[in-house]
Parts: sequence; C-alpha cells; structure tokens
Amino acid sequence: MTLLYLLTLLVSLGGMVVLDWRFGLFFWHSPVRAALVVGIGVLFFLTWDLFGIGLGIFYRGETTLMTGLQLAPELPLEELVFLTFLCYLTMILVRGAQLVLHRQTRA
Repeated sequence: MTLLYLLTLLVSLGGMVVLDWRFGLFFWHSPVRAALVVGIGVLFFLTWDLFGIGLGIFYRGETTLMTGLQLAPELPLEELVFLTFLCYLTMILVRGAQLVLHRQTRA
C-alpha cells in the first residue's frame, strides 16, 4: 500500500489549479458554475463506473502504487481523484482554447 499514484494525481491537480489561477480560466472565472460543471461531470463518470462495475466490465487492478482504500467494491479512492482531475483538465483545455481562438479572431 503506497500513496504514489494518489500523490501523482494530487500534484497534477495542483498544477491545474495554478494554471487556472494564473490565467483565470475556470474556477477563477466563474467559481459557482465551475463547481457545478466539475461536480456533475464527476457524478456522471462515477455513475458510469458503478454501472460498469455492476456489469462486471470494470474491476480494480492490483498494484502496489495505490493506497488500497476503496469507496465501494472495485472503486478505489484514486478513481474519484482521477475523475475530478479529468473533468477539471477538460474544462481548463476548453476555456484555454476559447481564449486563444478569441484572441486570434480579434487580431
């Protein structure tokens, strides 16, 4: 049982927070809307995961890089952090692309 994967996810998530703060992309642009979007996205993908687990499609792989803590059978803690990172990263990329395209059309 190690924290390596969880720490990697948290450091990556922290990097996204710094980018968001520096450029005012998502949470620093509209905090309430951002929290709703990330929350709904994480709930969607958690529901997807739970259905996949229930159908026997998804399962937790054995590795020494994970904590071993599970939120539900076959649903590790790291999955929740990963889904949060995935949703946040997607919205940072979308907002960043919108800003770049907007600046290009103004020039």
